[in-house]
Amino acid sequence: MRWSQTFIPTLREDPADAEVISHKLLLRAGVIRQLSAGIYSYLPLGQRIALKVMQILREEMNRIGGQEFFLPALHPAELWQESGRWGAIGDDMFRLKDRKGTDMCLGMTHEEVFTTIARNEVRSYKQLPQVWYQIQIKFRDEARPKSGLMRLRTFIMKDAYTFDIDRAGLDKSFLDQREAYKRIFTRCGIEFLIVEASSGAMGGTESNEFMAKTPAGEDIIVSCSNGDYAANLEKATSRLPAIADTDGLSAPEEFPTPGVRTIEDLTTFPGGAESTRQIKSLVYYATINGESQPVLALVRGDHQLHETKFADGIGATAVRPAHPEEIRDLLGASAGSLGGVNAKAKAKSANQDLLIVADSNLKGRHNMTTGANRDDHHLRGVNIERDIEVDRWLELRTVEAGEGCPRCESGTLEVFKGMEIGHIFKLGTKYSESMGARVLNQEGKEVPIVMGSYGIGVERILTAAVEQQHDGDGIIWPTSIAPFDVVVTITNIKQEEMTAAGEKLYTNLQRAGLEVLLDDRDERAGVKFKDADLIGVPYRITVGKKISDGVVELFDRRTKTSSDVKLDEVVQRVKEQLTA
Repeated sequence: MRWSQTFIPTLREDPADAEVISHKLLLRAGVIRQLSAGIYSYLPLGQRIALKVMQILREEMNRIGGQEFFLPALHPAELWQESGRWGAIGDDMFRLKDRKGTDMCLGMTHEEVFTTIARNEVRSYKQLPQVWYQIQIKFRDEARPKSGLMRLRTFIMKDAYTFDIDRAGLDKSFLDQREAYKRIFTRCGIEFLIVEASSGAMGGTESNEFMAKTPAGEDIIVSCSNGDYAANLEKATSRLPAIADTDGLSAPEEFPTPGVRTIEDLTTFPGGAESTRQIKSLVYYATINGESQPVLALVRGDHQLHETKFADGIGATAVRPAHPEEIRDLLGASAGSLGGVNAKAKAKSANQDLLIVADSNLKGRHNMTTGANRDDHHLRGVNIERDIEVDRWLELRTVEAGEGCPRCESGTLEVFKGMEIGHIFKLGTKYSESMGARVLNQEGKEVPIVMGSYGIGVERILTAAVEQQHDGDGIIWPTSIAPFDVVVTITNIKQEEMTAAGEKLYTNLQRAGLEVLLDDRDERAGVKFKDADLIGVPYRITVGKKISDGVVELFDRRTKTSSDVKLDEVVQRVKEQLTA
């Protein structure tokens, strides 16, 4: 392609509303333009890059037996009502009514639609396994779209779905997809790690996120220094030093604590306790099986509750902190004086059924201090398993940097930001059970299909590539997804010898199977060099004054190194560099 005839609207300055580096550079390089909040157009460079990413996705999905579909983006509400997600997802879903008043939605994902096809068409175990995928536009009504292509309201996703007769089949399908994802991100030139993650609204028993490390990321990742463990903060655990409790009392003892409202207050109060010997008590209201229920969450005094872990652990679709008046009605005291001892009885007297959950790091602890459910009073000598009716022991605390790795004895945990670029789920029978996707097994018994779901965001790959590979001059695209392999820059198009050599080189590079951008604009050489660096093409061949000696300059965008190469050798040199 000729630059003079190609729409590449580069910008010299960072757009005022762009915050993260990928957003700035994608706009400046003429890759995308914003239409509205969270809605972007791909310009010609962006489309070339996106198509290359999608081709890699197709190749790797086909390699593991994937069959490509293209499903509607507009869905009838009844499918989502069958799965139970119509009411569970909330405001993130775009909802509308057609002219007949029928409830519809724009698809955020396609579990329901693929499950419908499976239940209508797949009858026997002999038709399984199946691996289905599509590359489709998705819609999500993000409350705060931002960071360019990172958090969007409409985006392109490769979503795949596997259908198996049993859990063993799902395990294999999950591993196949996991390996395919590793190949995809490696081919796209992205540094990534695989972390344990929450399944969230997707449901299921196990999920892995593929994360790209970047300070622009919105996820917090926990990783072992030895490489033995990685997890999203919402799923992470750690190894903590054991605490030896002193002998306690035969029963909890109440003592006055006027003015004590926080954990820190109690650590300095006469007769109080250090934070590691306190029990922090937090009251929430959770929606469980469609019903609102009060829940008391207990963690160690120096620990922080992680709300996603908490919600996942109790099977809640939504959680919120209780209001002050709700806390007093439930337990008879204000925050700062709350505790689990006799809490169920207090709640029962208020005609409420209280669920008590405790962090696993509290298990076995005794001689602890906690609120007495009486304002300005606490209890000392509390033995948790003796004195508190704990319904469930869960992983509730937020892991912090420097704590021990849960998988090895010597590793410590690092905490850093990352962005999700892919997510794979073992759905199990969540959708097949609720939507009636069943087949006959080898014994002739009808059983639910066992499913998996696997997603990759195309825009996330573009964003991660720019976040990880750029410098002060612009983007450095990985060769596999770069819009062009090489740009040929004619420094002065008014010089016939330069122009003739540039045109010949352009033709020869194309004949060699390379994707070439010929910069034939009537611009100063400095402007052309800056634009080439900004858009990030891997190699630049400069046709300048040395062409009279049959020599051109080959510039490597990544290493920023130049070398003089004979004109008749440069095509082969570029081909070798691209395949090295």
